[in-house]
This record gives sequence, C-alpha cells and structure tokens, in this order.
Amino acid sequence: MPSRVLRIATRSSPMALHQAEQVAAALASFGAGTELVKVTTAGDRWMGDLSKLGGKGAFVKEVDAALLDNRADIAVHCLKDLPGDVPIPAGLEFAAFLSREDIHDAAISRTGAMLAELPAGTTVGTSSVRRVAQLRLHHPHLTPVPLRGNVNTRLARLGEGHVDVLIAAVSGLHRVDEAHRITETMDLETMCPPIGAGIIAVQCRDDDHDVRDLTARMDDADTRRQAEAERAMLHALQGHCNSPIAGYAGTDATGRLTLHGKVFTADGAQWLDSHHWGVPEEPQALGFFVGADLLRQGARRMIDAIPH
Repeated sequence: MPSRVLRIATRSSPMALHQAEQVAAALASFGAGTELVKVTTAGDRWMGDLSKLGGKGAFVKEVDAALLDNRADIAVHCLKDLPGDVPIPAGLEFAAFLSREDIHDAAISRTGAMLAELPAGTTVGTSSVRRVAQLRLHHPHLTPVPLRGNVNTRLARLGEGHVDVLIAAVSGLHRVDEAHRITETMDLETMCPPIGAGIIAVQCRDDDHDVRDLTARMDDADTRRQAEAERAMLHALQGHCNSPIAGYAGTDATGRLTLHGKVFTADGAQWLDSHHWGVPEEPQALGFFVGADLLRQGARRMIDAIPH
C-alpha cells in the first residue's frame, strides 16, 4: 500500500488504548506506521443509565464518526460494545477480528472469599443487566448495585469500599494488567458472556481498499465465524440495551460450529436456553437459527417486558 501513517480511532480508556496499541503493533509488523486518534465518547462521559443515551451505541458512535469523517483510517472496538440489533454504519466494514481472548467473567472480592461463601447482602458492583440477571439466578443472597465506568475506575471504587465485590471480564483485566486481582473465574453456565466477549474488532471504510487489504492480514478466521454467528443471533432477537441476552460460539472436536444462546428476565427468575450446531461455512445461518429458536420459546415477550 502507499506509504502513509494509519490513524487509529479508539476510545481513550486504558483498556481501549491497550487494544488500539495491540492493533498498532500488528500493523507495525507489516511495515505500517500508525498514530492513535483518541476519542472520548458519550458513554465514557455519562455515568447514569446507558438507556438514556441510546444504549451501547453510546460507546462507539463518536469513534465511527472519526472514521466516516476521514479523521481516522481504522477504528478499534470491543465487539461486545457494538449494537447487534442494527447494522454497522453504511460505508464501514469489519476488516479484521483479532484472535479471541478469554470469554469468562471474573469476581474480585475485597475479602478474597468466593461468591458462594459471601454473607447475605454482600454488594456486587455491576451495571450489566446480563450479569445482574445471572447473579440473581445463581447467587440470590448477593445484592447487585449499579457501578459504571471503565474497569480501572470500577477497581478504584472497589478499593474505596463503594462495593464489596466487582464483576469484570477476564480479558479486560488482562488488558489492563489487573488479572492478578481475580478471586474467582466464573464458569460459563453460572455467568454466560455477552455477545462478542473477548473479541477486538477492527473497522475501516469499505472504499479504502489499501487499508482493508492490509488490516485483513490480522483477521482470525475462527474468531470471525464466531463473531458472525453470535451477532446474527443478537440481530434476530432485536434486543435493546436493557435486554439480558448472553451467548457464545465455538468449534467442537469434529470441526462443527456451535452456538449457545440465553435470554433472561431482568430478575433472573426465568430464562431461555438454546444450543445448536452448524457448518462453519454458514455462521450467520446458525446464528439466525438459534435466535429463531429462542423466539419460539418466548424471547420476544421477555425482551419486550423489560422497560428501555
């Protein structure tokens, strides 16, 4: 490609910068120069209910705008932050999905006790409706309390005593060098992850063929299939920002693509579960099939019953 410095748009949080620097290092290995375009999004500035800002899109709109306005050549996102009920903005495309990292959630306890060992009423900091629903289902003795902010901010709130326990993504804790603080890694049945967990997505303009071709060299084929299956399921469900939807794709020992999806009520009292297999060549077909199965079970009623 022509010699030029590639501008990478990213949120300005420590975790987001780590992700962008990971992409920059990969591009440097291909001989490309890079610079970071740091963006503070509405979601970063707002500490209230995300639904008041239109949900998860609050974390990505300004970053995408930098790409669309030609202030950047590449945008780097946590895939879980990208809304799945609507397509990505016209003019953009996913150039690469980096190799998937750990998809588990972890608990960090101030006392070092496991969740099951904590006394009734222990406060757990999280603003994730997905986590709250599953905490209420599997650990009803604990008390979820809202806690927003990037993972470093939330770790500081834990240290200051605002909450007794923090729930955070294992991959995110590794990215900010805080994985040593993990008390307990939660299994996938107890805490099913969000769609796109552990995946760093790289976007570019669809007419910038040089950047697309270069960035595509970072793409991991297995991760792309998993991302496409999970996002197709999320699109089929048409959930909103307060919908406790979870799921993850993988590959079994025979090479088949697998997808496990769940939908919960806000209080965790009811949940739906769907687990199916498909051919790796058609990940979106598997995603829509699992989404349709959840809808047949009553997911639409559960999703629509939650205010947003």
